[in-house]
Amino acid sequence: MCIGQRAKLFLVVSFCLIQKRTLMKELEEEMTEAITEAAVDSSEEVSEERDDLGTFESDDSGTFQQVMNLLDIIDSESARTDTTGAGLDMRKTLASVIITEKATTEPSVVINTLIRCLQVSEISTRRKVNIYNILQEIIQQEGELEEQCVQRLVAIASKEMREIPEMEGYMKAEVASDTLVALSRNHFSLVMYELQHHLKPLNLTDEFVIITLAKLANGNVFEFMPYMGITLATIFTMLRLANEAKIRQAICGAMETFCETVQFYLKHLEESVYPVMTEEQFAVKVFPMYRYFVMVWLRHHNPEVKLGVIRSLKPMLGLLLPNDDLREQVYDYIPLLLAEYQGSLEALFITQVLRQILEVSVITNTPVPQMQLHTIFTELHVQVCNKAPAQHQYSSQNLMEMVHCFVALARSYPKELMKFFFSQMETNKEAVRVGTLNLIRAIVSADEPRMSIRAIYLAIRVVKNTISDTRSKVRMAILRIIGQLALSGYQERIKGWGLKYVSVQLTLSTYKLTNRRDNFYQRDLEERMVHRVTMDTVKIITSSVSGMTNMGTQEHVLVQARKAQLGLHFLQSVDLPAPQKLLARLLVLMSSPYKGEGRGIAMLNLLRTLSQSIAPSMANMWELEIPLLVRYLEEHTEFTWDQKAWEDKLIQFLRNSLKKTRGSTWSLRLSKELNNQIASFDSPSLEKGFLYRALGFTLATGLEASKVEVLLLELLYKTDYSNDFDSEGVILCFGLCARGQVKTVLNALHDFEERIQESEQSWQISAWRKDHPWRRETVKSALMVMYSCVASYCHPQLLLNLVDSPITAKIIHHYVSSCQDICLKMAFMKSVVQVTKAIINIKDLEDFHFAQKMTLTSITVAVIEAEPTDNLVSPVRALAMEALSHLSKLKPFYSTEENSELMDISIHSIISLQLPGEDNESIKTLYANALSSLERLMESLLQRQLDPKGLQEMVQLLEKWILSEKEWEREKAMNLHLYLMRIYVQSTAVCIPLKLGQFGTMVGLIAPCTCDAHQRTRMASMNVLSSLLDLHASQTCSLWGPSKEKELEKCKGDLQSTDMEKIFRASSRIAKVVCTEFNCDEVVSLIQKLCENIGAMDLQHDKASVTWTGSFLQMRAKELEDKVAEILSAILVHLPVVDHPEVRHLLIEGILLLAHHHQETILTSLLRQPLPMESHLAEVWLAVSENVPFARTMLHSLMGRLQSRLSPRVSATSKADIWRLAAVDPLMILCTIHLLIQKLDENDKLPDFLPDLIYTLLLQLGSSHRPETAPPVLKMWNLVHTTPLSEEMNLQRVTIKSMQLLFKRVKSQHLARALDEQAVWDLLQDGGTFLEGVSLLARLCMQHVEGHRQRLAELVLRGMDSEVLSCRISSTAVCVEFMSDPVLHHEKLLKPAVLLLEKGADQEEDEALRVLSLRALGNMALGAPKKVKQYRKVLLEKCLGPLREPVSTSVTAEGMEALTKILAELREGDVGSSFDAMSEQCRIFFDNESELLRLKAFILFGKLARVVGMSKKHFFKGEVKKAWIPLMLHSQDPCSNAAQACMATMFQCVHFWGWKSLEHPSGPTDTTTDDKMTVFQTTMCSILTQKKPAVLYSFLLETMAYVKNNLSRIRIAACNLAGIIMKQMSTHYLKKLDFPALRNSLQELQLDPDPEVRRAALETLEVLDSCSQHGLLASPQGMS
Repeated sequence: MCIGQRAKLFLVVSFCLIQKRTLMKELEEEMTEAITEAAVDSSEEVSEERDDLGTFESDDSGTFQQVMNLLDIIDSESARTDTTGAGLDMRKTLASVIITEKATTEPSVVINTLIRCLQVSEISTRRKVNIYNILQEIIQQEGELEEQCVQRLVAIASKEMREIPEMEGYMKAEVASDTLVALSRNHFSLVMYELQHHLKPLNLTDEFVIITLAKLANGNVFEFMPYMGITLATIFTMLRLANEAKIRQAICGAMETFCETVQFYLKHLEESVYPVMTEEQFAVKVFPMYRYFVMVWLRHHNPEVKLGVIRSLKPMLGLLLPNDDLREQVYDYIPLLLAEYQGSLEALFITQVLRQILEVSVITNTPVPQMQLHTIFTELHVQVCNKAPAQHQYSSQNLMEMVHCFVALARSYPKELMKFFFSQMETNKEAVRVGTLNLIRAIVSADEPRMSIRAIYLAIRVVKNTISDTRSKVRMAILRIIGQLALSGYQERIKGWGLKYVSVQLTLSTYKLTNRRDNFYQRDLEERMVHRVTMDTVKIITSSVSGMTNMGTQEHVLVQARKAQLGLHFLQSVDLPAPQKLLARLLVLMSSPYKGEGRGIAMLNLLRTLSQSIAPSMANMWELEIPLLVRYLEEHTEFTWDQKAWEDKLIQFLRNSLKKTRGSTWSLRLSKELNNQIASFDSPSLEKGFLYRALGFTLATGLEASKVEVLLLELLYKTDYSNDFDSEGVILCFGLCARGQVKTVLNALHDFEERIQESEQSWQISAWRKDHPWRRETVKSALMVMYSCVASYCHPQLLLNLVDSPITAKIIHHYVSSCQDICLKMAFMKSVVQVTKAIINIKDLEDFHFAQKMTLTSITVAVIEAEPTDNLVSPVRALAMEALSHLSKLKPFYSTEENSELMDISIHSIISLQLPGEDNESIKTLYANALSSLERLMESLLQRQLDPKGLQEMVQLLEKWILSEKEWEREKAMNLHLYLMRIYVQSTAVCIPLKLGQFGTMVGLIAPCTCDAHQRTRMASMNVLSSLLDLHASQTCSLWGPSKEKELEKCKGDLQSTDMEKIFRASSRIAKVVCTEFNCDEVVSLIQKLCENIGAMDLQHDKASVTWTGSFLQMRAKELEDKVAEILSAILVHLPVVDHPEVRHLLIEGILLLAHHHQETILTSLLRQPLPMESHLAEVWLAVSENVPFARTMLHSLMGRLQSRLSPRVSATSKADIWRLAAVDPLMILCTIHLLIQKLDENDKLPDFLPDLIYTLLLQLGSSHRPETAPPVLKMWNLVHTTPLSEEMNLQRVTIKSMQLLFKRVKSQHLARALDEQAVWDLLQDGGTFLEGVSLLARLCMQHVEGHRQRLAELVLRGMDSEVLSCRISSTAVCVEFMSDPVLHHEKLLKPAVLLLEKGADQEEDEALRVLSLRALGNMALGAPKKVKQYRKVLLEKCLGPLREPVSTSVTAEGMEALTKILAELREGDVGSSFDAMSEQCRIFFDNESELLRLKAFILFGKLARVVGMSKKHFFKGEVKKAWIPLMLHSQDPCSNAAQACMATMFQCVHFWGWKSLEHPSGPTDTTTDDKMTVFQTTMCSILTQKKPAVLYSFLLETMAYVKNNLSRIRIAACNLAGIIMKQMSTHYLKKLDFPALRNSLQELQLDPDPEVRRAALETLEVLDSCSQHGLLASPQGMS
């Protein structure tokens, strides 16, 4: 570095330091001022911001304030840096440095401040990015931080990272991700836990979670490894969920990082302290992802996703290929990789992956499967030989990678590869041969020790097979291979053939360069290159011959080189003979015969005079022909003659002349002269135009194809393609020449194309033509039209063999390889039209299939689609449609789908164009041509499918344009529709009947357009409608007559009016006229289409649609019984989208019109609509409610629907029954009932069906509480919606609301108040209290609903006889209340009620029904007590049954309660033998575990004690004796109610002992019940000791059995009673006691968990011990 530079650098650094210090000082001053202001000023804005940030401790407030101010400075400077300069950027940097330095002293405060700032709700993305950058610097500086701070920061950064709304959000997510990565260096576990928390199987995570995981893996290799397995497994589960390109790219990038990290880990495995995963384990985890990437993601249309997949495959293969098993599976997916060469992906990346696979296959000696070789060879070879697409940037690198691939293949499969090369060399294409030879050279040059001699030998054989090729590039490639063989040490292999080939090429190139010609400059350049390569090869050979065994080789090569340098003899050129030159000149001058004072006749005479000198063989013919030409000229003047006719005569004269020279070179020489004459005339000129024609005809007769080809090439090179006249002339010349020399013409074109392409890949061939450099597109346009012209003039039989390839293939090639401007598109379309016309004109095509048809179609379609849809600037689209029209006539014909697609694209391209202005004639012409082309194309495509299906598809394509909002689109679509309809009607397809409903659909599409605002559209639609009617009439036995035609004509005249009301009336009349032509199916399809189009356009069309719908329904409603549901469905589906009230009203009127004729069908269809009831459906029911009689009728039907669900299924006898009995959801019925009741007049009490409706709703409510399946509407709702159905929308609530509305109509305030006070509705809504609510509701109805009691009673009995269990239960619950009232008895309904209750009591299906039946039977004693005796047998039998065979507690208890009620109305004689059974069965339940059963048993036993008479007294006395101990013990029952009932019953039974003194308990009134009972027991035992000591003894034994009772109170009572008995027992019976057994029983009770039991047992044990010691000496009186 010089001194000046050093001084300059020093000054710059000094200036920066000074500026930094200055800025630091300024910043410190600003901070001081800001802190002072913050301490003094408490402005509203600052307080709000600090409130957002939270409160800090006073000690930290200074630091906090400084950090906040510095952040403000950073934000303000960031916003101004771009405009002010680098000074402000330095201020920003210094502010950041100050915060970072502040963190060294107070890290927690600074970090907490920054975290708080991140949590502020309204903060800019720029500030967040700055904060994150500062945090990263602090984290790197401080290392480990407080865990609490880290946790908060991790949570915030994770949240920010996962929110990526826009581009700024993406930047924020990126810095948040980097912050997490920075934290992971010292807090890896916390960061990893947070990321793994958001990485869940089968749940697509956020993009930056995956990106951050990849960064963590890259920066923390060994720490990440324990999580690598689960991370890969989890990401694999997300692959199917990742549909967006971004997340797929993120996963691909992450996999690339993960695999590279794993490879690093495996290389440094000894450094790891974590659990080790082997390479095989990693490979097994990675392979499923590799397979999914290749099979699924690699096919993604997004090129960035493809690139991401390909880049991730390389590191993945680094893990997979070393594994023997997985390597073979990787081979299976090679074809999928090869297929990507056909896409837009850069070929280099695919080749790199293939190279990796192939090279590993060589290293591991496991070659790829042989069955894949041909595919691999072909795809790779194509990449080498073909020119890379322009968008590929790495074509040279790709070629190098290809070479490595072929080298690897040569090492594995040398024989197969060389065999493939041999087959490719037979194609005779220069590019293929050159590419193959270059590959062979690369294989030979590969320094591979494993390359076998066999491979070299096979390669040489392939090269030898091509040494006869004379093309320059092939020769150079062979020479380079020979030189490479010599360099690689294979001198012996080139001895003979190789040296000979080098010698020949050296001689030949020297000769050609010595004899070069001026017109062939390009060929001279090529020969120079061959000569140079030959000399280089000679040098290589001579430098390496020292190793040869034959020393004569060097001398031979050197001798040949010297000879070539000296040169050879020239060939003497020969001038063309004068006759051809003269004839050519005369012919061209005669093409303008009236110039030069009529030179034509003079020249003809001269030619006739010199005929023997010019061409003796033609003399005789000229003698005949020339006079005829002279006569023609004499008969005309320069004003009357026809140039075209004259040129035709001259050409015919020329052709006849050339026929006389067949077998000679005369025509070829004449061609050369004609060619030389072209440059003598300007463009455009008549002479030059004639020359082109004459040259074409002359060349067509030439015999030597090679010389003809030379002339054609010369013509191609010298033509100025930018001149349209010259270009068209050459094109015509080539076409005419193709009549006799088609293959020669094609070869010349091919040679020309290859040579200009080889010129350094440039189309600027100014090196040959200094005066007019060519434009690429101009030349390509000319070449395309040349090929099509060749096809036009070619012989038909030859054309069929050549049209696919090369003619059409070349046209396609030139088009797709260009920039595709308008001129080129025009040329392409003209070419396609010309080629297809040529094929179509061939008479006998037989089974010819145009192979290029689909390619041409796709290009043409792309051209049409690329045209702007808003304006028309060129005839391109018209030509394109003409091309498609011709293509449609060729085989293979388009499929139905392809036909439809072409129609759609073409229609869209033309109809969307706005009409041109009146003053723009050129655009109007283009517009008319485009419309005409569209019509011809549509006609052509329709002809291929001229049947109803094709017609329907055509109409469907036009539909969206007929319904367009733009009037010009509607008009054009309707006119096109009319044009195609007329073609269809006039065709033979008219004999094929239309599909069912097709006629109605087409009329429904057209009908609203009869009211279009645009007159021309209205008239066109009317004409289409007439065509449809004609078509329909021709296919059916229609009554269409002149009267209807006349009426239609009148309507058509009215449609021309400007009065919209008149137009609507005319449209309605049209609907009524044509209505009779429709069958029922067509009416349905018509109405469906009319409804479908509502809302598609404006209000006029909608009104027209509903007008037609109303007219058809009004006239045909009665006939549409089977179609009502379809019509209603069509109306209801589209009713929600109708906004205009008038249109909605008319549609609803149509529904009501149908309902009046087909009530059940409409009702069922309406009820089958989904809930919740939408506004349009509610609007229909509101319309129903406005017609009160009809609304009442609908209510009857709805009630019948509910009743049918609660009655046996019956068979339908009519169509109305079918609809009436159809399954509908009860919830929908209930909602409808509620709506109708709500909207009907409140003063209408509905007297005729109020009780029926109330009772039906009650039964429905009961059925809804049964534990059955959910209603259908709920099932459907759960399938469609994620949120639950509204709580208000359930069977119970809707039913109760409806019942509440009905009870309001009763107008009873007492009833309403009672219902509210007793919470009847709440009871009914709860399934657990429903029956209680039913009973309460029935009781209130009995009290307050006077006029309907009889009807309710009848309904109750009907419900009890239902087959539906819920109905029987609900009805029986109501019957319980009716049985307690005389109403059934008064209405003569008691007997049937008893019979039904008897059945209910006997059934075992439902416990509740049995309980209610028993309860109702018992209530007869309340409602009809005088009838109890009459029905006593049934009552006693049914109520006694549950006691004999207990089923459940509730049933048995209800049976005993019913018996108790019944016994109150009977005497002993009425009971009969049932008394004994009741007594015995009742006593069984005294010790039952159920408190209820014990209670009911004690009450029933007491009732029996009151009923018993003399006849049963003795029997019952025995029963009392048996029940006495249980009664005395259960007087202390733990259930207070049972204890009281038991005690009452016991005292009622005392008189059966005959002890009147014990019938009432004695003792003080203030004593407790237990004390009274103790006194009673003591007294009773005392009496028994005196009168019946044996009974007392038996009582003791029975009492001791109860010490093991389950109830602790009973055990206590048993102990106490046993003690009392033992105290009162006589000595005689004491001796009989088994004291050890008694003592054991009492001692066991000492282990009882209840302390009271233990105490009672202990006291009794003491009494027992006392009795055992002193009982034998004491008297009973002493013990008392």
